Amino acid sequence: MITFILADLRRFWSGALAVVVLIALSVALSVTVTLQERAVRLGSARAAEKFDLLVGAAGSETQLALSAVFLQPAPLPLMEGAVLGRLANDPRVELAAPVGFGDSAYGHPIVGTTTGLISSLSPSLSQGAMFSRLGEAVVGSDVALSTGAEIKPMHGTAETGDETHTAIAYKITGRMAPTGTAWDRAILVPIRAVWQLHGMHGEDHHDQDGDAAEAHDAGRSDQDRREDHEHEHGHLNADAPLDEHFDAQTPGVPAVLVKPKTIADAYRLRQEYRSGTTLGVFPAEVLTRLYATLGDARSLLLAIALGTQAIVIAAIVLVTIMHVGSRRRQIGALRALGTPVRSIVALVWGELFILFAAGIALGIVLGYLAALTISARLAASTAVRLPVGFTFDDLWLIGGFAAIAAIISIVPAFSALRSSPAAALRA
Repeated sequence: MITFILADLRRFWSGALAVVVLIALSVALSVTVTLQERAVRLGSARAAEKFDLLVGAAGSETQLALSAVFLQPAPLPLMEGAVLGRLANDPRVELAAPVGFGDSAYGHPIVGTTTGLISSLSPSLSQGAMFSRLGEAVVGSDVALSTGAEIKPMHGTAETGDETHTAIAYKITGRMAPTGTAWDRAILVPIRAVWQLHGMHGEDHHDQDGDAAEAHDAGRSDQDRREDHEHEHGHLNADAPLDEHFDAQTPGVPAVLVKPKTIADAYRLRQEYRSGTTLGVFPAEVLTRLYATLGDARSLLLAIALGTQAIVIAAIVLVTIMHVGSRRRQIGALRALGTPVRSIVALVWGELFILFAAGIALGIVLGYLAALTISARLAASTAVRLPVGFTFDDLWLIGGFAAIAAIISIVPAFSALRSSPAAALRA
């Protein structure tokens, strides 16, 4: 029986190949959507689990999480530096690390922060040592710059950046171990260097003369103000020792990454800073809402994929019925020679089911490779590791494909028995 089926498939190999490819492409779409949605969900969750609580200025929770956790460029409003001072000195807080954005270098975001956050992300550096002066930097594991290299920051992102700052050149002192987060592509520098580079001072520098200077600058371009600031202050003292003490005089920051000592402290702090001018959020909570949206998109794509498969299957069944009709004489001869009906049904069913099985297997492979390719490209641009793999639940999807293929293959098989052997031989 198997020999006869394989011989028949070899004889009509071009048509059989077309059927297998059509089935494979339709199955690959479903597999890609399923694997990719899971990879994005798991990868983003693992990246966010390193950050317990975010505190920023009142605004969009989603944008705050995307900017602070995934380092997506966005103009976040600044909150008062006094908030950072309170969090840093709060007995319920184990770590309060500010993050400052605005500059980039070699296509990588430059993030102002503290040694505490770096130690939290990467307890031990893979190379070099932690920065200890204003002009030093630690790079993420995916930054293709060696220790000892100098970095001249550019204002803005790689896409929107304009002039290069002349007041400072950071020297790389160390490299973090891989974290699987967007911070693997970041260049981390002391937050005070970012403040000074952009002319940000605490409240102790805010006096009447400062107000007059701000009024004078109001009608001037950002570039003119930056050039005048760098001309007035000259190069920043890159050898100045690191100062990570924060109080009420601290300049404003877009976000603070907080690590509470207990779960109860986390909820109290979140509630405390969700009023007035500040916003406290759990990144995992924000991601849950994003997952709901992602799940809706996945359902839509799966519905499209299933609709595509239904059209493909219907076309294949029709072509197969026509093919069986063209072989009526051969089937009639087999029946006239006394071949059992079950053998004829098994012959036609087996031939079509083999094509379905080959298409499903090829589709699974193609879908897996497509998901790997998409995840690799996303990881290259975001540095977030997106794990692509099958789970036990996927067996239900694969089993469903096989069951549908087995049922549908019966239709052409029974269509081969509609006419009598005598009528088939006269045809």
